[in-house]
Amino acid sequence: MTSLNEAALPEAAGRLPIPSYQRRAVRTGIVHFGVGGFHRSHQAMFIDRLLNLGGSQDWGICGVGVLPSDALMRDVLENQDGLYTLVLKGAEGTEEARIIGSITEYLYAPDDPAAVIRKLADPTTRIVSLSITEGGYSISDSTGEFDPRTPDILRDLIPNTVPGSAFGLITAALARRRDQGTAPFTVMSCDNIQGNGNVARKALVSFARLMDPELAGWIAETVAFPNSMVDRITPVTTDHDRAAVAEAYGFSDAWPVVAEPFEQWVLEDQFTAGRPPLEDAGVQIVDDVEPYELMKLRLLNASHQVMSYLGYLAGHTYVHEVCADPLFADFISGFMEREATPTLRPVPGIDLQAYRIELIHRFANPAIKDTLARQMVDASERIPKFVLPVVREQLELGGPIDRAALAIAAWARFLDSTDEHGEPVADDRRLSELRAAARADQREPGAFLNLTEIFGDLGQDARFAAAYRQAREALQRSGARTAVKDLTELLMPTRSTS
Repeated sequence: MTSLNEAALPEAAGRLPIPSYQRRAVRTGIVHFGVGGFHRSHQAMFIDRLLNLGGSQDWGICGVGVLPSDALMRDVLENQDGLYTLVLKGAEGTEEARIIGSITEYLYAPDDPAAVIRKLADPTTRIVSLSITEGGYSISDSTGEFDPRTPDILRDLIPNTVPGSAFGLITAALARRRDQGTAPFTVMSCDNIQGNGNVARKALVSFARLMDPELAGWIAETVAFPNSMVDRITPVTTDHDRAAVAEAYGFSDAWPVVAEPFEQWVLEDQFTAGRPPLEDAGVQIVDDVEPYELMKLRLLNASHQVMSYLGYLAGHTYVHEVCADPLFADFISGFMEREATPTLRPVPGIDLQAYRIELIHRFANPAIKDTLARQMVDASERIPKFVLPVVREQLELGGPIDRAALAIAAWARFLDSTDEHGEPVADDRRLSELRAAARADQREPGAFLNLTEIFGDLGQDARFAAAYRQAREALQRSGARTAVKDLTELLMPTRSTS
């Protein structure tokens, strides 16, 4: 079978849309760290759409990998000339596919960090974007300050070390741009973090300050860090996805991307050296992203955390299974309506009730087959950013926190889970610390909340601690499904009928 690459495009053109632009004429304007499924279903798709409209040929993407696991992406994109298939699957059984061509280069930093720095320092590079996960910024959830704890960051801070981390490479390139009189690029975070541009600024400036305070000052004064909100559910690619693409379209794609049809990108209009006309491709360019990002983080991302541990303990594997279960769908809707929504600001142009209904519909899409396991990776980074802010604000408002408390108690229970082979199922960079705290919680209910790096001072809040202990006891006594049922029935009279 023919492999997907530039030479295969004429044959593929008869089966699905392909890039209408001359890819050899596209120049790199964006360097992106963290080329995974989400980047390729989202930002790279928007840029591809823009290139297909004509013009904007100096806004192609050069991907950069810094992790050992990125070597596979290097090999796939090299073999496929940067091309890949994006397949959008709707809940009603609809399917739409096209070949994306906006990634025209890929550099693997461990192979040649100097080449990455040269690319970043090149005046044609005007935007450096990031999808490096919530934990990739090394910002402490308890203090809100930069905490250089990861091995790659610590290594890059050693004097005269060749940089290998995203922040080390970006800082080295900005130093070179300053020295050669080249305007700085914009740093654009595409991660699910409230105020992601502000977080990126804090992380990069703090990192640079530890190396060169004068350079840090220049970065703080001259580099733009726009905030953004990004949204498209994109599960991990499976062998079944690869086989389905080959059967449907007659070529072999080693790493296609499957995603839902829904897309949203809300972006603050703050750029140092210009930007592509992204609004022409469907991006919402706004002055204030915060209402949109709070809506997404506290309704979509928080709900993923709320459903995942309870759903797993009740025997579910996939997100759509949980949301097809009326008991759990009602529980998640109750969390969104009663606990999360009161912490939001008005969102221009958005009907929040309709948005919540649409979220349940999106979660229930059986074609996506998004696993609970994917949502639960690095929960110690996700829960403090998505769920705990809801709890904190509701405590200040005197509002309900019971559903969130049950979800967090389920997380503690989940940390003791094993699969059918007796292997631990949790995947978290703080796993040993979390498991120790979960074991302590069995001996002393509430001890799990003493993880101040995650919960801060929440463990000292009497109302939250009591709700957590009550939820933990309910899970221990009757299991996840009954605990959800009992709590839903208990809270039913307080639910809005609007």
